[in-house]
Amino acid sequence: MTIRGSRSEKVKRIFQQFDSNRDGGLNREEMAALVVAVNPRVKFSNEQIHAILDEVFRTYGDFIDAEKGLTFEGLLRTYDDGAGDVDRDFDALCLDLKPLEDKIGVSGASEEAASSSSIVDENAMEPHKDQRTAAWAASPNHGIVFDDTWKLVDDLEILIKRLRTRHMKDGKIKNDNSDAFSDPGWSRDFGPSTEISENRFVWDESGSDYASFVKELGVLRSRADRAAGRAEALDGQMAMGRLLYEHYLYKEALVSFKRACELNPSDVKPHFRAGNCLYVLGRHTEAKAEFQQALDAAENGGSQWAYLLPQIHVNLGIALEGEGMVLSACEHYREAAILCPTHFRALKLLGSALFGVGEYKAAVKALEEAIYLKNDYADAHCDLASALHAMGDDENAIKEFQKAIDLKPGHADALYNLGGLYMDMGRYQRASEMYTRVLAVWPNHWRAQLNKAVSSLGAGETEEAKKSMKEALKMTNRVELHDTISHLKQLQKRKSRRNGNDNGEATFITLEASRFKTSGDKTSLRQELAIALEIRAFQKVTRLNRCDIELIRKEMRETDVPVSYSGHGIPEKSIRKASLEEVLRKLLSFLKPETFVGAIRAINQKILSVLDDTESGKVDLGMLFAVISPLCGGTLDNRKQVAYESLAWRAVNEGISQIRKSDAQRYIKLLRAIYIPSPGNSELLEVRGATDDALITLSEFVTMFDDEEWGFSILSTLLKLEVCDRIRHGRHVCATCRYPIIGLRFKETKMHFSLCCQCYCEGKVPSSSASSTQDEFIFKEYANEAEAMKDKCFWFGSKGSSKGVS
Repeated sequence: MTIRGSRSEKVKRIFQQFDSNRDGGLNREEMAALVVAVNPRVKFSNEQIHAILDEVFRTYGDFIDAEKGLTFEGLLRTYDDGAGDVDRDFDALCLDLKPLEDKIGVSGASEEAASSSSIVDENAMEPHKDQRTAAWAASPNHGIVFDDTWKLVDDLEILIKRLRTRHMKDGKIKNDNSDAFSDPGWSRDFGPSTEISENRFVWDESGSDYASFVKELGVLRSRADRAAGRAEALDGQMAMGRLLYEHYLYKEALVSFKRACELNPSDVKPHFRAGNCLYVLGRHTEAKAEFQQALDAAENGGSQWAYLLPQIHVNLGIALEGEGMVLSACEHYREAAILCPTHFRALKLLGSALFGVGEYKAAVKALEEAIYLKNDYADAHCDLASALHAMGDDENAIKEFQKAIDLKPGHADALYNLGGLYMDMGRYQRASEMYTRVLAVWPNHWRAQLNKAVSSLGAGETEEAKKSMKEALKMTNRVELHDTISHLKQLQKRKSRRNGNDNGEATFITLEASRFKTSGDKTSLRQELAIALEIRAFQKVTRLNRCDIELIRKEMRETDVPVSYSGHGIPEKSIRKASLEEVLRKLLSFLKPETFVGAIRAINQKILSVLDDTESGKVDLGMLFAVISPLCGGTLDNRKQVAYESLAWRAVNEGISQIRKSDAQRYIKLLRAIYIPSPGNSELLEVRGATDDALITLSEFVTMFDDEEWGFSILSTLLKLEVCDRIRHGRHVCATCRYPIIGLRFKETKMHFSLCCQCYCEGKVPSSSASSTQDEFIFKEYANEAEAMKDKCFWFGSKGSSKGVS
């Protein structure tokens, strides 16, 4: 009897199924038939089949019989190395597992592993060992090799069982509900990725039982270190680390894997497994470093690690995502998919990452390929639905969300996002049902509770909305909740007034721009303010205003970028988007990973899509610095100066301290194309051919920059919003939307009502005011109440003087 039991039996049945000539080997034709049969959804070309067979016969040359082909031991080794999923292939071939009495085909490595056990009564205890020892332990490629290692594993198994029993007795073990959420595509092993276990334990590390366990574990580690040679010590530490990992003792497993890294720094496996532990523990930066070391070792180690390279790339990508580096993660997911075209999880992760950076078409393509390879992949259906919704294809998005829910009824992400989609479509009753199902899976999901309240109100269920709002308030005290409550109250008041007094008429109307006038030069024009508000919204998403402008100067001094030629044939300091992401991470180092992902998405969609108009995947770093400089923190003069210095830093101006006029013109056109909406990019195309090589100074550049018609004079309005957009104006509320006014306040000089920035830009006025005989409305802008009070006192003073009132 072997340790792997039914696993080797399944491999044997697969081998016998395709050994059509019964010669004990699989030749190239038989292996090709096996590859096609176990991948029924993949249409392989002849070139792909030949490439796969060449790789198999080269990698497993020790198991190739010159006349017969790949032996049973060789096929077993391919599965042990993670080249395939035994259970999936066995089920796909519809084979039956029947007990075999003979031992034909059992690998010598398995026989040796079984005989090397330290158990005295082998015949009596071997079945017990088969039940409790993980399948990886018998693997001839990365399992247990030395006899004394088996003793360590046996003793460690006893310690873990003792700790588990004590914790269960004391009621300290908790179950993790993480299985309810989207599978992150994480692979804990060398083989195909597995779902997170439903029986995952969360150990209590604060008690005396755990302290005793750690102490006894230290004794076992010392035994491993005292082995006869480094290879045996490495074997012991790796085996202990894997067993600890299997039991979710990640901190202790990490200690073993780190020790294994010290014993053999060039070995791929210890770094790979240490990276897995670090990621689970939330130490993403350290995990990335370990995976990078594993990748370097695998690439330098030749073909023996070819089977593991795709998974290293996948896990490295996931670790990078944990840091918020989504563009860099995309590079590794792509590499994994190239190395292993059938790696459906790599394609899913690539699609999800592309969706995260706003590249929706590419995301849909990758996710559709993942679903083609694995049609029952619930997470891929969910993310595909989100991408389709982002592209406006709501009907197909609903279908994909429903597929994800059918495959996994408790899929919280699919339920929550489908609820949001129904909300957008105005189907409030269906949205409320989705949020109710989310709460059944995830009871403390405050956002679902809040959205349930809003959707219930939209469906006319006022009492249910109040109940959900109260439950949401019990869960969190976030400002979003209070804003929503305030808005709902205003809607309720407006509804009451409408029913009581206004006969159902709207509370505001929208007027044409010609009827809006300004009082003095300091009051912002409607059109300019609307553009500035859009730029300010982008600035808030990216947090560029919190990036000190001096950091860009520092990056230009310290960054050494080689000169390359762009698609336009111009020498530039261009870098790939993944490298650019690292630069932006330095500038926005204060952001949390999830917030940085949102910033990258906004920058990618608004800026990089324009700078990389040839879709080369590279961006002119100097031009990027110049484009973001106006939005960074600092004085207006300093922002313009850094923009000028960024243009001078570009390779096209290298060696001179001034910039060419044509470069300044192109830069300003780019600024306007990126930040100021326009019907097309004809102006940008026009300036591309400009060849004015005259040099201009900083003052001349500033004059061009501040030009009201062709420059970027909107920056002064943006600065006002930066300074004022958190200032409240006492009890003043907007006359149309009824929200408290925060930021600039616009007061009508005759009717004396006030508007917020948004309603002013949209041209809204109260319907009662618009119904008067007044043809035009004159507004005055106030940044704060001090200005309003000063103006009020001035008005009273001038009135008193003219009439002689004391």
